[in-house]
Amino acid sequence: MYRVSALLLAALPLHAGPLPPPLTDADFPAVDMGQARIGQLLFHDKLLSGNRNIACATCHSLDHGGADRLSLGIGEGGTGLGPERRPGHGSGRIHKRIPRNAPALWNLGARQVHTLFHDGRLSVSDIYGNGFDTPAEEWLPAGLTTPLAAQALFPLTAQFEMAGNPSENEIAGAIHDRIDAAWPILAKRVRTTPGYGALFVEHFDHVDAPDQVTIVEIGNALGAYIAAEFRSIDTPFDAYLAGDTGALTPLQRDGMDLFFGRAGCDGCHSGPLLSDQKFHALALPQIGPGRTRRFDPMPRDVGRMGKSDDLADAYRFRTPPLRNVALTAPYGHNGAYPTVRGIIAHHADPLASLDAWTPALARLPDAPWLAAVDFAAAADRLQAARHRAALDIAPIALSDADITALESFLHALTGASHATPRFGKPSAVPSGLPVD
Repeated sequence: MYRVSALLLAALPLHAGPLPPPLTDADFPAVDMGQARIGQLLFHDKLLSGNRNIACATCHSLDHGGADRLSLGIGEGGTGLGPERRPGHGSGRIHKRIPRNAPALWNLGARQVHTLFHDGRLSVSDIYGNGFDTPAEEWLPAGLTTPLAAQALFPLTAQFEMAGNPSENEIAGAIHDRIDAAWPILAKRVRTTPGYGALFVEHFDHVDAPDQVTIVEIGNALGAYIAAEFRSIDTPFDAYLAGDTGALTPLQRDGMDLFFGRAGCDGCHSGPLLSDQKFHALALPQIGPGRTRRFDPMPRDVGRMGKSDDLADAYRFRTPPLRNVALTAPYGHNGAYPTVRGIIAHHADPLASLDAWTPALARLPDAPWLAAVDFAAAADRLQAARHRAALDIAPIALSDADITALESFLHALTGASHATPRFGKPSAVPSGLPVD
């Protein structure tokens, strides 16, 4: 693998923006594979959830491209996996859908990554003295080595993702006191589970005994696993950038020329990661409960504004990286579009697509008790007007053939190695709980 040379760049077709260099192993920090092995077990172990009934891998399944193929996930209380996951029943059924689509994990371990979550509520920063700006603020413990390690701790404390309801377990009860109150409880669960303690002692140099294991080591192990398992650098596009001009089909090359040319996709999907890691309003259809703030008048999602409290950030969401994008449908921060073609068409004419969108396009497993919430924001006249007014992209004339070419190019961003993961799904985990 090598960086594209200036001579090769000069030989490639001209584009509105320069082609990025190929993504290679040099773009990623070294990963301790022993720690990643611990992370693999933890990622698939339901021990980290409040009620011991859901794992990270439930919504980020290797069987489904590292996601769940639902528009909005079904977290704690649900049953099943991927598109077959259901909202449960009786007193244990879910009380709320996960407000946003399960984000893809591909290449989030790259050195360039500095901002995570759809609204960017986690970023690299020294504002709190622990290396990150996160919802935990100064209560996030020091020692987390990467953004992925820090990010991995937050689903554990989310009521509707993994923690559960306050009356159900000690984890959910603790987070209602303070966000960091649950992490020591989870760390004790892990280090006192036979099998885990010895692994931490073996693979963390500063850990001499299991009782020294904290949430920091757990986060770092999870971050190491995600960084190693979800690395994709062997796409046809990367091969083309590295000099193999036959790696793309003629249709894919047409799509690439559009992407980096007339269609202007690289205005946001730029650089080696195909993401500027910034925030843009696309007028995507409003569905689900949204990530509401305490004073929001209805179920809605104001995106980056929820983090910044800046009205200029309303309805803006982080540009997702695109490696393996064809594997991670549905698309948008709330999974509003089930196909690659659909999300491309929306980018081409956002308001016309918004008007033509129907609820049947959303992959929302039936939950009648949540129906009043699912489309409430779009039904409110004033909310719908505010949402439509915040738009960062202008319509562009794309023919059906153009969209087909762009779709073909996006399929050229699928790496071969996704089918043979480095670690894969463990047959069992130390807790003895079932592996999804």
